Amino acid sequence: MPKKVSSVIVPYATYLRVYEPLAAFPEPERGHWARYARRPDRPSYQDELRRALADLLPTPPVAVPVHESADAFVAEVDGVVCVCPWRTRLRGWQALGDLAEELPPSVLDAVLPPLVRHQATQDYERWLARNPDARPWIRTATWQVPLNWFVLVGDEERRYDKASGEDPPMLRYRTPMVQARRRTARALRTLKDAIDDGPLIDGLVDVGRWLEEFHPRSLVELDYGGLVHVLPAGELEDDHSAADVATGIEALRTGDGAAAGEAYGRLVERWRSVRDRRSAN
Repeated sequence: MPKKVSSVIVPYATYLRVYEPLAAFPEPERGHWARYARRPDRPSYQDELRRALADLLPTPPVAVPVHESADAFVAEVDGVVCVCPWRTRLRGWQALGDLAEELPPSVLDAVLPPLVRHQATQDYERWLARNPDARPWIRTATWQVPLNWFVLVGDEERRYDKASGEDPPMLRYRTPMVQARRRTARALRTLKDAIDDGPLIDGLVDVGRWLEEFHPRSLVELDYGGLVHVLPAGELEDDHSAADVATGIEALRTGDGAAAGEAYGRLVERWRSVRDRRSAN
């Protein structure tokens, strides 16, 4: 996790990460990550953001890194070293496909000209043909935490650290992969029995399939990332969205529509205030 606030403004992005044990990686990649985990100077997620922002400065801008990142986040789970590869190039390609839904055409063309996007898309198609099973270890969302992410974690796994000196605040959840999968399966059964198909169910199905791609002894992390820099400390400290999601799902399971509605109302109100800040200026 980052120790200091960078001079670069941190984009208001949140992250869902999977840390896999070294045993999940084939050689020689396993050896690379084993050596990497022992490095004392591993970069932070702000370093990754700096590199991405720097790539937008040239003319024409670099839409996607030319080479794949050899960096990762590292965590220790019950004495086992686990890594979460950045795979910045793969994530860049995937994010490029979503930009058309995020930005108006005129803004998108100004930031990344059509020729640059077309070349990046062709590069991705060629790469994907050689790597059809590729998947990222990190999912990213901007100005929100998708509600289906909260299904994977429990309030007892929540860790909140207030800002202290130059250290920014931090809010994250970490849970074992087996627990995340179990919660996902239970929530899907309840939701399918209680409500019609919709974005929440579709998103949870998608996340569940993604989790199945990883080693069962992995660690799942939900990190508020740069969003902590826009939310007041009081709101962060009082944010128990995972508990509200769990309460709502349990209420649906027992047929308590009123309690489910109250939990959903708390979530809507909390995250509406975040969306309002997005368009404040």
